[in-house]
Amino acid sequence: MSTNPRALIAEDETLLGEHLRAELQALWPELQVLGIAPHGAAAVEQTLRLQPDIVFLDIRMPGMSGLEAAEALAEDWSFDTPPPLIVFVTAYDEYALRAFEAAALDYVLKPVQSTRLAQTVVRLQAALQGRQPSGDPLDGLRQLLLQGGLGAPAAAAPRLRHLQAAVGQSIELVPVERLIYLEAADKYVRAVTAAQEYWVRVSLRELLPQLDPERFWQIHRSTVVNIDAVARVFKQENGQAQLELHERPEKLTVSRVHAQRFKAL
Repeated sequence: MSTNPRALIAEDETLLGEHLRAELQALWPELQVLGIAPHGAAAVEQTLRLQPDIVFLDIRMPGMSGLEAAEALAEDWSFDTPPPLIVFVTAYDEYALRAFEAAALDYVLKPVQSTRLAQTVVRLQAALQGRQPSGDPLDGLRQLLLQGGLGAPAAAAPRLRHLQAAVGQSIELVPVERLIYLEAADKYVRAVTAAQEYWVRVSLRELLPQLDPERFWQIHRSTVVNIDAVARVFKQENGQAQLELHERPEKLTVSRVHAQRFKAL
């Protein structure tokens, strides 16, 4: 444990972020708060760049939520140092809280109370003191993501047979079996076939439940591949994997979260 542990706060409401900073400084004067990220994407960027010991993630933020930011950190952390301890700041229901307990060191409910935050500080101090250099507090989060993620269970959706893609002034119906992989790009999905790519105005999160999970495997939070289109799997030392495709020249990277699925191949 470093002499002065460092923390990052992710909170889109400035007053709430400053309140949490002030409470932390009163309870734990040695803690250095590096800053307050205004949204999830900034939290991921700053966490990967600054490598703090602790990240306080608000759940409800514009754009990338705290949950999505935690998923991104679980996938993208590739440093030799242990990843940060995560504390969720939330007002979620009991289902989500059980998930947080499995995926994070702790959670605190809004509005943040000093007595509750003091308990979190004690847990953080103990965790940092006893943390092993090779320990990875995001392992629990990765396992949870493999089991279906942190959100409430999605309702069953009918299987998609065709993808409706706008091509000029017309709508082209692309048979799902022709898809090689799908890639999230902001509010769109880039759908790639052997000879063409299409842009579909839908989120990958919305599209995924409509795809056959036996055929379409998620390999990254932003990428889904048709497993029948994969020719070879190359495992890498950092825990990731790389896929070579039958009918496309590009190679796809499998994050550490999803690489475990390829171990049996």
